[in-house]
Amino acid sequence: MLYPIVKWIHILCAIVSLGANLTYFPWFMRVPKNRETLVFTISTIRLLDNWIANPSYVLAYITGEIMMRVGGNIHYSTPWMTAALTLYAVVSVLGLFIYAPLLKKQQKLAETVGADDANYQRVSRNGIILGTVIVILTLGITFLMVIKPQLW
Repeated sequence: MLYPIVKWIHILCAIVSLGANLTYFPWFMRVPKNRETLVFTISTIRLLDNWIANPSYVLAYITGEIMMRVGGNIHYSTPWMTAALTLYAVVSVLGLFIYAPLLKKQQKLAETVGADDANYQRVSRNGIILGTVIVILTLGITFLMVIKPQLW
């Protein structure tokens, strides 16, 4: 009975984390460029990232570990698992050490110089590019987890 419950939590975490990340694109596309609304939007995205998406990514990893130990039939050396965990590590590093500080910088620039500033626009563009890369990699992880392809 433990395995199905942990699997459900694992899947729920994947849905929540990826779903939260996918909402960032419409938030940024629709936000008016006035300073107050822009700052509010970026702070809301940071809130989603810090309190919903990132904890869900961590819990997905923990529940995945539990499933591997309880299920016993999948190992780190399984090719699709190795590939998925490698992508997970890349997403974690990009998200925690590059995207989060970039978003914090974007918020600070929105508060001080506004959306018309060239530096703000550069940081915003880099955030959108990096966010897109993270979402694509996360989609790759979900593909590997669901399809479990023979890789090598």
